[in-house]
Amino acid sequence: MPDDWKPELDAIIGSRHGGRVDHVLDVLRKLDARYPNVAEINYQLAWTLEVNGKLAEALPFYEKAVALGLSPNEHANALIGLSTTLRGLGESKRAAEVLRSGQLQFPENREFDVFLALALHDLGEHAEALRLALTTLADTADDPGITAYQRAIRHAAAQL
Repeated sequence: MPDDWKPELDAIIGSRHGGRVDHVLDVLRKLDARYPNVAEINYQLAWTLEVNGKLAEALPFYEKAVALGLSPNEHANALIGLSTTLRGLGESKRAAEVLRSGQLQFPENREFDVFLALALHDLGEHAEALRLALTTLADTADDPGITAYQRAIRHAAAQL
């Protein structure tokens, strides 16, 4: 049966509590060894490695998960994870490319804008990073103080 791995993966994911994920790493590695071409397993393994600070190990699993194909929600999350891993490895240019791709694929997911602003800042594109961050803030904030100044924030962003 093609989804024999699913209940086991769900149990592993369910066993992560309070951000503690180190105890599932070996179990995920064993599951991946049995089912090496399952995007969801690769994604969960990449995420777990990233959270454990093993960015160089996480990178190929993120890339493989994205290449194999994920559900839209997992795909968007994997692109964010891939970009933060790339940034952490000093590859901010590649991170920005991944995030721009994410913006095109998921225009309603404004988190791509925020992470792109961080990558642009890393690349020394400070004005563009701040413009993007301010625009995203004005577009998404519900805080009355922010909404009262949306026009001013947008104007300031346009001037950068």
